[in-house]
Amino acid sequence: MPELPEVEVTRRSVGGIEGARVLAMRLGKPLRWPLGVEPQSIEGLRVGPIGRRGKYLWLPLMPEPDSLSDRSVGGLLVHLGMSGSLAFGEHLGAPGKHDHVELVTDRGLLRLTDPRRFGAVVWSSALDAEPAARLLAGLGPEPFDPAWTSEALHAALKTRRTAVKLALLSGELVVGAGNIYASDALWEAGIDPRTPCSRIGPLRSTRLHAAIQRVLGEAIAAGGSTLRDYRNAHGEVGQYQGLARVYGRAGEACARCGGRIRRIVQGQRATYFCIGCQRR
Repeated sequence: MPELPEVEVTRRSVGGIEGARVLAMRLGKPLRWPLGVEPQSIEGLRVGPIGRRGKYLWLPLMPEPDSLSDRSVGGLLVHLGMSGSLAFGEHLGAPGKHDHVELVTDRGLLRLTDPRRFGAVVWSSALDAEPAARLLAGLGPEPFDPAWTSEALHAALKTRRTAVKLALLSGELVVGAGNIYASDALWEAGIDPRTPCSRIGPLRSTRLHAAIQRVLGEAIAAGGSTLRDYRNAHGEVGQYQGLARVYGRAGEACARCGGRIRRIVQGQRATYFCIGCQRR
């Protein structure tokens, strides 16, 4: 599943569409939720600066600056689901059976490919209006928001008794620490993934906060992770999987202490950690 680094890399790789005029929108097989408007209603609108909240992309659409139209500003909220990816370019070829949404603009074609169809493209009049407000309501803080501090993380950890790895995957403590990145961040911080959140004190919270930011930052710089079919909007694969500290390395020696990396299952997801230097 594309996580925050992959979605952020996608956001950056479709930046060329900003300022483009929408000529048409074509829909294929239904995705998780309906679009919510007639595709023809967004023709002639301009794409504004693309944003991201958690694993959602926001494509604001607005009338021409000198237009007399009374159409309100809105946008498309995009989620890549389990296997989705966006492609953007002038020559993408004919759509295939897994290509379900196409936004035709005067700068190129934006295409959503989603073999499993768990993704979504939904119209909303604003991020704080329905349905966007409802879809974004349960998201935790952004990992690079200055307001998300180690003190804020510690305060959130103190109220939970669940294992810290599961709490990270929930997205309530912070968005973006998906399975690969949560495992690696916990290794960086020296914390056993089975540790109850409430047992993590201020010092270890500070280490975990820094580790999450460092791992996610490195993943974005590496273009995300490609374990199966993830590509950015230009068809380029991610490289972080080759840099992973512990994820996917069961049985190998820990780069820090030489101990063995172990694989367990938590919440039906694989967890990797070093039994020698990650402490409860």
